[in-house]
Amino acid sequence: MSAREEWAEFFKTAMIAIVLALLIRTFFLEPFNIPSGSMKPTLQVGDYLFVSKPAYGFSRYSFPLGLAPIKGRIWAGEKLPQRGDVIVFKLPTNPSIDYIKRVIGLPGDHIQVTKGQLYINGEKVHRETVGLTQLEEGGMQATVIEYIETLPNGVMHTIYEEGDNRPLDNTEEYIVPEGHYFAMGDNRDNSQDSRVTGLVGYIPLENIVGRASFIFFSTNGYASLAEVWKWPWSIRYDRLFQIIGPPRPVAQEE
Repeated sequence: MSAREEWAEFFKTAMIAIVLALLIRTFFLEPFNIPSGSMKPTLQVGDYLFVSKPAYGFSRYSFPLGLAPIKGRIWAGEKLPQRGDVIVFKLPTNPSIDYIKRVIGLPGDHIQVTKGQLYINGEKVHRETVGLTQLEEGGMQATVIEYIETLPNGVMHTIYEEGDNRPLDNTEEYIVPEGHYFAMGDNRDNSQDSRVTGLVGYIPLENIVGRASFIFFSTNGYASLAEVWKWPWSIRYDRLFQIIGPPRPVAQEE
């Protein structure tokens, strides 16, 4: 085989690999990384996760640059987001930015936070105190209260609260419009989410990219890309391949 033929074969192989990667990224799994602590403890800064694209069907935002000529969602059927799902979505006020939060409210729901306590359709959402824990927020150590919150459909998940008198702990009543969802971060006092109507607000179904599936890599950030000798001590091995969803429901009594 001549040098020219070798280069042609290499180019052909590279193009096939690129096309396959684009197909997988568009129709099946897309990687995302976590840059902030708004979803602690479920997701940590430095987590890399895959998002399931077909979980709720496809919209134009399922495709690169949102250029697909799709109105609404296709191939969704009855696969719609449920309370407790962790979703990646395009920020309604700036679709070039990806956000990740947990679905709390469905279309038609009434959502309100009063004295730090979440209410859905007038009913207080049960939360059980686990205890105090220390974590880093903005480069500083903070003491937070850890709770297990149980949503009306039985989904249990952990949340953090610094207290019940923070800026987003007393809100108006939100009524989720048809075709929209209400999402919040698990790190409740350090999350810009649907409670902030001027930034996030209600999330159109069309803006949802997919459901967070599992963590495939996680690093604590102590080693740079060039510090190869530090990599073994920078990887969070206990978080590798950790499933994010679907959440665990509460066992129902007979």
